[in-house]
Amino acid sequence: MHRTSARRTMMAATALGLALASAPAVAHADSTPGTNAPVKVTLTVQGPDGVLFKGKIRTRGHEVTTATGGTHRCDGTNGGANPSAVPTPTAALDDAASKRHFTWDGTWYTSFDDYSVDTIKNVSGGGSAYWNISVNGTSTPVGGCQFKLNAGDKVAFTWTAF
Repeated sequence: MHRTSARRTMMAATALGLALASAPAVAHADSTPGTNAPVKVTLTVQGPDGVLFKGKIRTRGHEVTTATGGTHRCDGTNGGANPSAVPTPTAALDDAASKRHFTWDGTWYTSFDDYSVDTIKNVSGGGSAYWNISVNGTSTPVGGCQFKLNAGDKVAFTWTAF
């Protein structure tokens, strides 16, 4: 019985020691400075009849508000994609719309913790198309509020027929 008690005490002490040893690393990861520093990217919006917008935009992750979807964070932490806030494609679209005076709208999906972009500059995807998001020529594997952008990235929202 003494051995069992000693073994339990040793296991508890080891578990506590491991938890305490890893605590500073976890705290450090959450407080890494500069992860949401603004970056400059090139944003292109390609509609069914041509380019709707093309330009350089300075962006970082932030809250986004749409008429349909409401206000939600769009900073790369969505869905646990990144440990801290980062610039994202949908935040870049939102910044471009605000600074260059055009509109966009999107539906918020709680289950994905992200927006689905429905309309840009009054061009909607509708039932026969959708707005595809790509970065540097490759479709993003996650939503536009989850993908981390880097300085110099080429972001495209492309109207794509089914």
